[in-house]
Amino acid sequence: MTYLHSMTCYTEGIKVLAPVKWRGLDGLVSVFWDAEGQSGARGYYLSPDPRIVIFFNDVSPHIRMTNRDGGIAGHSRPMTRAIYVPAGVPLWTNFTSTHRFSHLDLHLHKDRLLRFLSPSIGSSAALAALRRPVEIQDAGAVETLAGLLVEEVSTPSKHAVYAESLVGSIVSGLLDIPDPRSEHANGRLTQAQMNKLISRVDTHGDSRLTVSEMAAIVGLSESWFANVFKQTTGKTPLQWQLGKRIGLAQKLLVESDLTIADIAARLGFSDQAHLTKAFRQVAGETPAAWRRMQTGRHGLCD
Repeated sequence: MTYLHSMTCYTEGIKVLAPVKWRGLDGLVSVFWDAEGQSGARGYYLSPDPRIVIFFNDVSPHIRMTNRDGGIAGHSRPMTRAIYVPAGVPLWTNFTSTHRFSHLDLHLHKDRLLRFLSPSIGSSAALAALRRPVEIQDAGAVETLAGLLVEEVSTPSKHAVYAESLVGSIVSGLLDIPDPRSEHANGRLTQAQMNKLISRVDTHGDSRLTVSEMAAIVGLSESWFANVFKQTTGKTPLQWQLGKRIGLAQKLLVESDLTIADIAARLGFSDQAHLTKAFRQVAGETPAAWRRMQTGRHGLCD
């Protein structure tokens, strides 16, 4: 049965450069776009069903995305080569520079995905996978499969089962479906996921991530992420993040001549008093006292 998808969307400053190619299949629609976005172009997308977007060139330097209304300015992140957007999750995009791009859109009926995944991994695991957003920059085999699908969408030459099997392989390769032998099955984050979080905190020390944002970085639901994070680290995500930010403060206290007020501002604390309170909570000393012990410096203000 051909599936007719629905999506609320608007775009501004994006123009289509070639006729759009699409094909409706059993419970899904494949659409291939070749377009260009001007600097400042933007878009909004919200669908009651899941959606996969695969880009055929690197758009990360040119497009920012966020799932928060009004969040482009302070809470956006680079658009990756392939993303999975769960049903009901809004997406805002913004072009920071003019860029030509091509991408494959897959609009997928939730029930169709459940029928595909459940026989192999069970309905509970399938539902959990469908709720977890995925964003990957190294699309690898997924992009290769998408290219084959675009060829079949552009010039159909085989039975629909071929195109549907390509979509199934893309879904299997992109969605976060834990191997039952992996650390996920034991309620722990993988080292690769922890490395993603550490890198994000280390490179964005001036901003505080919410639990939802941290969960999105590793492609997990917020509730599942909070649970396995505590099992992995022994701390809540916010406790761990505060510890990392205080670690950055300690590095600046030892390696720079910045004042404590300057360090507080650089790391996104509201003021020196806020940093001092958090620092004492984690390190057991005020920043000034800790700096003196580490460097032998003497100051007047704690």
